[in-house]
Amino acid sequence: MGRIGIFVNRQTLSNALQLSSVIRFRDVAESMGHSIEFIFPIDIKKIPKLDALFIRARTDPMNTSYAAAVMADLHGIPVIDDPWSIQVCSDKVNMYSHLMKAGITIPKTRFLCKKDITEKAIEDLFQEMGNPLVLKEPSTSFSIRVEKVEDTTTFMRIAKRYMKLSDWIVVESFVESTFDWRIGVLDGRPLYACKYIIPTETFKIQASVDGQLVYCTVESIPKDKVPPNVMRTGLDAANAIGQGLYGVDLKEAGDDIFVIEVNDNPSLEGGEDDHYPDVYERIVGHLLKEG
Repeated sequence: MGRIGIFVNRQTLSNALQLSSVIRFRDVAESMGHSIEFIFPIDIKKIPKLDALFIRARTDPMNTSYAAAVMADLHGIPVIDDPWSIQVCSDKVNMYSHLMKAGITIPKTRFLCKKDITEKAIEDLFQEMGNPLVLKEPSTSFSIRVEKVEDTTTFMRIAKRYMKLSDWIVVESFVESTFDWRIGVLDGRPLYACKYIIPTETFKIQASVDGQLVYCTVESIPKDKVPPNVMRTGLDAANAIGQGLYGVDLKEAGDDIFVIEVNDNPSLEGGEDDHYPDVYERIVGHLLKEG
């Protein structure tokens, strides 16, 4: 019997889907004979007394969730997500660099610093990479600070805004698609697969349109229905980052498969696991080294 902490915050519990997800995880863990304790930021001092920690709050190195991951790691306590995964996945420049080093196929990508943002350089990028281009601020999550641009003026305006938040911006060739694949990976093995159907009003899985948030539709896909090259590329991308829990986003373009990003702390509350009833059991087993 193990004592597992679920690290949550006010935002986690104020979202009905996220709340249902962590309650389901609690119920599964308890049915397996383990005890569960919800850990709030104010309770961070309790972490050394746990046997494992499952973080279900937004992760980045500026959040308390990262401090929780570091505390668990320093005390030898298994944690999802581990500090290394948070560091890499929270910085798109770092994450894409790992994918490039591992030979993972991604869209044409360039990293620009402030001195690179000139009209001539941008015109050359459109010539080299195509039109439109996608600009990303490296700490982006949930499609925030990701914009599609089609001309030099818009490119410079958005790039300068992003440069106020980061020393770098990411420029990416646009891959048109009606959905993203999401391959969930745990400990280097497939955990689940789904499609995120992109809303017709935008090119992203989540966006503000006319003041209203629009979200993708989630379609869980059985493992045997996932194209082998999609599954293989998703696993390779996750393994280029680590051996934790990841959600890999990919796009199909003809016969080509492109990894768009690798996410730590992937969503599990939108129906991603409808065809994968053992998702939470496997996470518990991973945390407590049960196979």
